[in-house]
Formats: sequence, C-alpha cells, structure tokens
Amino acid sequence: MDYGKYMYERARREREARKTQRQTEIKEIRLRPRIAEHDLMVKMNRVRHFLENGAKVRLRVRFRGREVTHQGIARELLERVAEEMKDIAVIEKEPAMEGMTMLMILAPGKPSSSSSS
Repeated sequence: MDYGKYMYERARREREARKTQRQTEIKEIRLRPRIAEHDLMVKMNRVRHFLENGAKVRLRVRFRGREVTHQGIARELLERVAEEMKDIAVIEKEPAMEGMTMLMILAPGKPSSSSSS
C-alpha cells in the first residue's frame, strides 16, 4: 500500500469518527443574590430546558460591591436550584467562589442511587 492511500484512509476514518462524537455544550445562567422569586423560576425553567437537551449548565451568581460578604445567600440559592433539578441532573462542581462570582456546574443525568429506600 502506498503512503498516499494510507493517508487518505486515515483521514477518512478520522472524518467518520468526528461525525459520531458529540461535543458537550456548557450553557451559562447568570443569577444575582437578590433575585426575585418569579425571575428565579424563569431561570430554573431555562436550566431544565438546557439539561433536557443534554447540555451542561454553569450557574454563576454575580456579586456587586458589598454583596460579596453575603456568600451564604448565593450558596443557598445554588443549592435550591440543584435541589429542584435533582431529578434530571447531578452536581458536577459544588458551589465555589471565583473572584466576585460563585459558580456551580450541573450535568445532565440521573444521580446514582447509592442508598436504597
């Protein structure tokens, strides 16, 4: 087999492999610590939609000024969203501070039931 044919076959196999693999998307939802109840419901519906379509969701709570001293509020907010989404999502990255924002990543999929009821 000559080298040109080998390279052609290899390129064709790589092209076929790229067709079948799926890129995981990461969608981002931005929240504020003092978000209103209805606004939060709208954001949670978007999170649910993204997760059902197979995308990961990065939840970002942005702080302004002195709001950063109340990180507990943001953590409770993110935990509440995770609790609402526990039927279709798992927490990939726990809530953590990065600068003036708190981040959490949810991935689609059922949580593994390690304890039986």
